[in-house]
Amino acid sequence: MSADQCPISAYIETKGLRYFPRMLSKIRLMAAGTLREDFHEMIGRGLDARLCNHLRVDYEALREKTLSSTTDEEVFSWVQENGRDINETDILLWNHYVTKLGWRDQVTESLANRKASSGLADRDEIETMIEYFEYDEGRKA
Repeated sequence: MSADQCPISAYIETKGLRYFPRMLSKIRLMAAGTLREDFHEMIGRGLDARLCNHLRVDYEALREKTLSSTTDEEVFSWVQENGRDINETDILLWNHYVTKLGWRDQVTESLANRKASSGLADRDEIETMIEYFEYDEGRKA
């Protein structure tokens, strides 16, 4: 395995919840020593922390469960039992939030800075953070 792997796309869902599999992917890659280094500083912070807060679970407890589980669905079930029981509306609200983050909001400036530092400043089609991830991590060109 390469020591510079990126997590999976934030668009991938577990039980309808976007970004959740990405957060678990980062946990697993970090534990394996293969997560791309520029992710290390923010692991468990930023969107990871926001999603954990939304789910009402402690990040470290989620990390431990992720590393002892074989599937994302198993971790999701643990969240349902140990955090709050999220319903369809909770998932809809989170998905809308995470899909639009960076588009004319409190994160717009941070997105512009990330685009500039990645040589993507001229890419006007990148309007949200998770769209930026797609380009920065090579899933889109």
